[in-house]
Amino acid sequence: MQKKDINWSELGFNYINTDKRYISYWKDGKWDEGTLTSDNNVHINEGSTALHYGQQCFEGLKAYTTKDGRIQLFRPDANAKRMQESCKRLLMPEFPTEKFIDACIQVVKANEAWVPPYGTGATLYLRPFLIGVGENIGVHPASEYIFSIFCMPVGPYYKGGMAPVNYITSDFDRAAAFGTGKSKVGGNYAASLYPHQLAAEKGFADCIYLDPATHTKIDEVGAANFFAITKDGKKFVTPNSSSILPSITKLSLLQVAKDYLGLETAEEDVFIDKLDEYSEAGACGTAAVITPIGCIQHKGVDHVFYSETEVGPVTMKLYETLYGIQNGDIENAPEGWIVEVK
Repeated sequence: MQKKDINWSELGFNYINTDKRYISYWKDGKWDEGTLTSDNNVHINEGSTALHYGQQCFEGLKAYTTKDGRIQLFRPDANAKRMQESCKRLLMPEFPTEKFIDACIQVVKANEAWVPPYGTGATLYLRPFLIGVGENIGVHPASEYIFSIFCMPVGPYYKGGMAPVNYITSDFDRAAAFGTGKSKVGGNYAASLYPHQLAAEKGFADCIYLDPATHTKIDEVGAANFFAITKDGKKFVTPNSSSILPSITKLSLLQVAKDYLGLETAEEDVFIDKLDEYSEAGACGTAAVITPIGCIQHKGVDHVFYSETEVGPVTMKLYETLYGIQNGDIENAPEGWIVEVK
């Protein structure tokens, strides 16, 4: 397959109109067979619930090229299942796991020329989404839905090498304790735009959200999950909360930390006034895998972890191991994590 003439190392995280995307319609109680299309516009009724009442959800995952030229997806079944949970929360029809994975494979194969080569640090990003559509106006579930997946190549997250970034705690809440925090829905991200802007204006990468009930425990880091390594370097800790999105990267890191690095792991409370219990910290998600945290500012006081300029050794090992699994450099991946695109 002849690849597109692209400077892969110069790509950012921006929309690119690639050749094909997948689309499927739900009507009269069932999904159709779905099809690939070159049309990159979604045509919906002005009364669609996605526009007025936020009845929509989305996912994000990547396709990687291995050293020997194979293309593989990382844990697409987990994305399918998380989208199904989001659909349950918003009373939308679930898109079946097998159809979800097959749709991902169809999109990657149809856009193979856009899949970045091995060694460039770039990947093919897939964005599945599911929206309520049709002729609606009342506050109730839609009668029709659209599921679609589009994709684009995205550049290496760390163009100048992985380096720690700094964050500041926010007085705002991303999601309510028993709201939609565990669902990957647009409203949660819309709610984060203003707090992010305030943090950026103060020179920080993003904000740290504390638990909405007491504002004493760390919930999330912007749109990513939080983790920390204890002072003795032996334990991987990540917050446990009813308002945290179940990050597939975080769940993977929990297993990597235990099975590959031999660390103790725990999902437990991380109190903002007890950060001195941890030697390293990071944010984790699909885009960067891990973003090391150098410093967290809380109520005007800076807490520095391992370093504001260097990545901690455990954080680096976690990153190298998980990324190695994703791009095929580490072959003994846990069962079911890798789906080859054939």
